[in-house]
Amino acid sequence: MSNSSVLFDAPGPKARRVSLTSSIIAGVLIIAGLAWMAWTLAQPRDSGGITLPGFFDPSRWDIFADPEVWQFIITDGVLGTLRAALVASVFAVALGILFSLLRSSEIAWIRIPTTVVLEFLRGMPVLLMMLFILLVLNTGAYWAVVAALSLYNGALIGEALRAGLAALPRGQREAGLSLGMRPLQSKMLVEFPQAFRQMLPIIVAQLVVLLKDTSLGYIVGYSELLRVNMNNLGSFYGNRYLFSLFVVTLALYLIMNLTLSWFARWLSKRTASKSSGKRLDPEDPNQAMLVAQATAAAKQSHAQPGSF
Repeated sequence: MSNSSVLFDAPGPKARRVSLTSSIIAGVLIIAGLAWMAWTLAQPRDSGGITLPGFFDPSRWDIFADPEVWQFIITDGVLGTLRAALVASVFAVALGILFSLLRSSEIAWIRIPTTVVLEFLRGMPVLLMMLFILLVLNTGAYWAVVAALSLYNGALIGEALRAGLAALPRGQREAGLSLGMRPLQSKMLVEFPQAFRQMLPIIVAQLVVLLKDTSLGYIVGYSELLRVNMNNLGSFYGNRYLFSLFVVTLALYLIMNLTLSWFARWLSKRTASKSSGKRLDPEDPNQAMLVAQATAAAKQSHAQPGSF
């Protein structure tokens, strides 16, 4: 059997040489671009008639040898960001669960207004929502950030959970109803736990976006990482340290976001492996009881007159 791909022919010697040459040229250009950028940043520059050293000069980084600077960055910046993100995440997940249940309701006067509210929240910019809550409701910067992030991300999580409910096989709902459950009981006890487990990686990924959106609190005056580093410390130490503060801020954001992203990928793999490897355990008395009840209900329905 030929080893060539069914989608395209295997490249010949000439195509492989062209591909190798292109890769080498692209790699050289990228390295040259990075070297030029580093050389440019390392050059002294004039600022208001004063010659400042390059961005890699030790005099631009000496403030980070002071433990009080790191204490201020961690306690006021990082913890401020995490405090707002954590509280907003809890509210967003709770609102997402509520929105998904209301949005998937069979009652029109519940489903239609919920749809309108969700579309409004999804279409409104987060920053505009923060400004509206701050100026109209006068809640303060912290609760303006938390409320706006909770509402916006709660709407997105609610739509994700609703999609998870809609993607479940109809047999799950019918199994719950055959056990004598009401539609709401079947949705809460049978369908929703499965949908939540399937959508959990997407929910965690949305919480990563929520964490990054806390930087919008800079505009409304909330003391999060970006405002603490680039505004407070930048104003105190001057323009000499803006680049170094920017690099530290970027590194801290990357650490937090990449950690959450790694957790989302790990959770996605673990959830997928559990879902694919889950089997009915005949030794589990609870599962055996559910199977027996479902079987008895099915036999009873078939035994009724006029049943097929």
